[in-house]
Amino acid sequence: MVRETKKSPKELTIEQKLKALYQLQTMLSRIDEIKTLRGELPLEVQDLEDEVAGLNTRISKFKAEVEELRVQITGKKSENEKSKSQVDSYKQQQGDVSNNREFDFLTKEIEYKSLELELNEKKIKESTEEMQGKQEEIEKNQKIVDGRAADLESKKNELDSIVAETRQEEDKIREKVKDLEAKIEPRLLLSFKRIRKNSHNGLGIVYVQRDACGGCFNKIPPQRQLDIRTRKKIIVCEYCGRIMIDPELAGIAPEPVAVEKSKKKASTRKKKNL
Repeated sequence: MVRETKKSPKELTIEQKLKALYQLQTMLSRIDEIKTLRGELPLEVQDLEDEVAGLNTRISKFKAEVEELRVQITGKKSENEKSKSQVDSYKQQQGDVSNNREFDFLTKEIEYKSLELELNEKKIKESTEEMQGKQEEIEKNQKIVDGRAADLESKKNELDSIVAETRQEEDKIREKVKDLEAKIEPRLLLSFKRIRKNSHNGLGIVYVQRDACGGCFNKIPPQRQLDIRTRKKIIVCEYCGRIMIDPELAGIAPEPVAVEKSKKKASTRKKKNL
């Protein structure tokens, strides 16, 4: 018994290649429709996630700066306690000095420590005010984060709901797309994808409509129409670059426009002759 070997992409006829491309186009268009159904939600979710992440980074930075200021304030207060203790000690020593030189030295030390105390108190006040300002910024940004987080949760739920409704269908289509792409010649598939990417409506292959390209609607010369109908080679629109096929291959019933027009013309000629 002879086993039937599976055809490789190169063994497909031009007609089979065109039909496979049109089927692929139909599947990819459906995936595009599903993405359109989701609309701008994925982008909105991403933007909100980025904004929340940025705000949280800012809050973390403010918190680190607040902690640093708190350490500085604690350090200055500790220095002041030591300075006050030294001032008290110097004042006590002034009562026990034996000459003016020692008295003057202690007086200068007291003045120096007093100035140091004033400077530290000023720095403590400034740092406290700066720390309060940063804490206010933390609270302000935290309120914004809470609001954005609520919006994000709502958008995520909405997106998850839409994705859940379409995920099963999309996964099935993607599996079919994968199987179909494996049957198409790689170079042809790459060209089709490139054409599709450059197309504003995502169509890489179109069928002929009323003697015109179904993508850009420019008229097709009779000889090229014949080439399209015979399906002996792949014909690309010379205006928009899309691959063209005849309606019958695309499963579209041909429009009897030209026949009706010729009948009307013949009827008109007969009336004139009469």
